[in-house]
Amino acid sequence: MLQAADFTDYSKSFPKDIQIKMEALRAVIKKAAPKAAEVISYGMPAFKLNGMLVYFAAYEKHIGFYPTPSAIESFKKEISIYKSAKGSVQFPHDKPLPLKLVARMVKFRLAENMLKEKKKQ
Repeated sequence: MLQAADFTDYSKSFPKDIQIKMEALRAVIKKAAPKAAEVISYGMPAFKLNGMLVYFAAYEKHIGFYPTPSAIESFKKEISIYKSAKGSVQFPHDKPLPLKLVARMVKFRLAENMLKEKKKQ
C-alpha cells in the first residue's frame, strides 16, 4: 500500500462512519494544539510542535491513539476502560470517542513538548 499524502488521502480508505470519527478526533487535536503541524508519519496522521505530539490511526475494530508513554501513564485511570499499551490506547468503533479526554491528553503532550523546548534554549 502506498503511504497517504495527507489526512484526507489517509481517511478516504476507510468506511464513512470511521472517516467521521477520524475527522472528529482530528478536529479535537487541532483545537487543543492549534499551532501544531499536521503530518503523516509512520503511515499515520500525526501532529507535531517542538517534536511529535500524537499519532492516530484507524483499524478494523478501533482507532488507535498514540500520545506517548508519558501521557498513557499520566491518564492511566481515565483510559483504564480501554485496551492500552505503553504508548497507545484503543478506542473501539462501537463506543463514542472520548473527545474531552483526547483534548486533555493533547494539551498534556503540548505542555511536555513546550517544556522540553524551553530547557533546550
